Amino acid sequence: MNDVWFSEPVVIDFEPSGQHKVSSCFEAVECLDQRWPRRARDGAWRSASRVCRDALDGLRSPVEARKTLRKAAKAAGLLA
Repeated sequence: MNDVWFSEPVVIDFEPSGQHKVSSCFEAVECLDQRWPRRARDGAWRSASRVCRDALDGLRSPVEARKTLRKAAKAAGLLA
């Protein structure tokens, strides 16, 4: 499986550790699985996780994956 890169990183603010730049679908999946706060694992989080995994499998575009990641981060109050 090859990584799929975003045209521009999504900057997510994880308090207290600070901001994290997510530049690819692999990084997004890792971030969603390992760093995302439990309180914010809602429908937007599930959608972003699914779309980013689908992009890694070639089923979705990196544009769509980045868009859903931004939407989930915004909904969780994590978008920097």
